[in-house]
Amino acid sequence: MPDEPRDDSDDEFRDMLRAFLSGEGDIDPSRLASAAGLPNDPELVSRLIGQLQQALASSGDGVNWGLANEQARTIASRSSVVTLPQERTQLEQALSIAALWLDEVTSVPPLPRTPRLMSRSEWALATMPVWTQLAEPVALSIANALTEVLREQTPEEMAGLLQNAGQIMRNVGGTLFAMQLGQVVGQLSTEVVSGGDVGIPLLDEEAALIPQNVAAFASGLGIPTDQVQLYLAVRELAHARLFRHAKWLRLQLLTSITEFASGIRIDTERLEQLAADFDPQNPEELREAVTSGALIPPKTGDQLAALARLETMLALIEGWVDTVTQRATLRLPRADAVAETVKRRRASGGPAESAFATLVGLELRPRRLREAAAMWQAVTDAVGPERRDDLWSHPDLVPTGEDVDDPQALIARLTGGAPEPDEFDRAIEELLDDVDGERPHEDDRGRQEDEGPAGS
Repeated sequence: MPDEPRDDSDDEFRDMLRAFLSGEGDIDPSRLASAAGLPNDPELVSRLIGQLQQALASSGDGVNWGLANEQARTIASRSSVVTLPQERTQLEQALSIAALWLDEVTSVPPLPRTPRLMSRSEWALATMPVWTQLAEPVALSIANALTEVLREQTPEEMAGLLQNAGQIMRNVGGTLFAMQLGQVVGQLSTEVVSGGDVGIPLLDEEAALIPQNVAAFASGLGIPTDQVQLYLAVRELAHARLFRHAKWLRLQLLTSITEFASGIRIDTERLEQLAADFDPQNPEELREAVTSGALIPPKTGDQLAALARLETMLALIEGWVDTVTQRATLRLPRADAVAETVKRRRASGGPAESAFATLVGLELRPRRLREAAAMWQAVTDAVGPERRDDLWSHPDLVPTGEDVDDPQALIARLTGGAPEPDEFDRAIEELLDDVDGERPHEDDRGRQEDEGPAGS
C-alpha cells in the first residue's frame, strides 16, 4: 500500500531487469524481440526496450493498450501511400452503385452513415478497441502465468526479492503482449480491403474500404479494376447492413468470442519447462512457443462446444453475405472470378490472421462457409429474400448448425410443409412398403372382419 514502507527488494528486482534490458545481462535485446515473436527490426527493438523500461517504472498494473495502438499505427503508416483523387471518386461511385444493387436483392435497409474510405492507419486505430476487447482475457492470463512461474521457480532464499514482483512481471508481460497485438493489427491493416473483411464487426454500424489495399487486391487479377471495386463494395455494404439490421448480433458475437477467450489458460508446466531449459544465446524455442500457440493447452470439451457455436455463427454471417453479394453482382461479367478469388484468399487467411489465432486461440475463418452459403441460397430460392432476411430479426429465429446440415427441414418450417425425403428417408419408406406388402392392409383386414370367415 502507498502508506506502507517500500521493501528495497522491489528496487533490487527492478534494477536487475533494467540491467538486463540495457544489455548488461546475458541476452541481446534483439534476441528478446525475437523470443517475443517480433521482427528483428532495430527501430522496433529500440521501442520495445523503451516500453519495457517504462513498464518497470509504471505504478499501474496490467496491459498497456495504448502501446498496442502506437505499434499498430507505426506499422500501418510505414507503407501507406496517398490515394489519388480519381481513385477515391471511383470507389465512392462504386459504393453508391453497390447500395442500389443491394436494395434490389435484400430487405435489409441501407446504412444511415456514408461509407468511409480509410487509410491503413485509420483502419488500425478505428478497429483497435475491438481487438483489445477480444485479446484482453488472454493477455491477462499470460501475465498471471508469468508471475506464477516466476514465483515457483525462484529459490526460497530469494523469496523476499519477489514479494512485490507480481505487478512488475504483469507489466512486463502485458507490454510484450501489447507489442505483439499491435504488430498483428498493424500487419492486418496492410492486408484487409474493408471494415468487415475478417468476418467480425470491427466497425460499429459503419462500412469502410481501404483504397490502397483494394488496389493491391485487384492488381494482377486480369479483371477490370472497376468490377473488383464494385464487388468488394457490395460485400462490405452487405456485411455492415446485416449487423445494423440485426442489432443484437454484434454484441452477441463479440461477447461469445470474449467469453471463449476468457476460458483460455496458459500451460504453466510448459512455461516452467521453457524457463528451466532456456538458453539466452538461442531464444528460438521460446519464440516458437510464443508464436505457435504452444503455451495454450488443448481446448476443453466446453471450449470446443463454444467454438463450434462460434464457427457456425461466423459461417452463417459470411454465407449470407456471399449469397446476397452473388445476387447483387449478377450484372458484373467477371463477378464469379472475383468471388472465387475472395474465397481462396479467405480460406488461406494470412500471416497476421494466423498470429491473431495464436494470440487468442480463435480462427477467424469459418470452416463451414460453403455449406452455410448453400443453405442461404436454398432458402432464398424457396421463400424469397424478405422471408430469408427476417430470420435475422431475433436470435431464436437464426438458423442452427442442424439447419446448415439439412436446409430442407428449415425450408419446411418456413413454408409449413413437410421436407422432401432424402435418400435415407426413401430407403426406410421402401423397406416399410416391402414389409407392408406381406401383411393385409388396414382396409383389407376391415373387409375380412366385415365378411366374416369364408363360407359362413
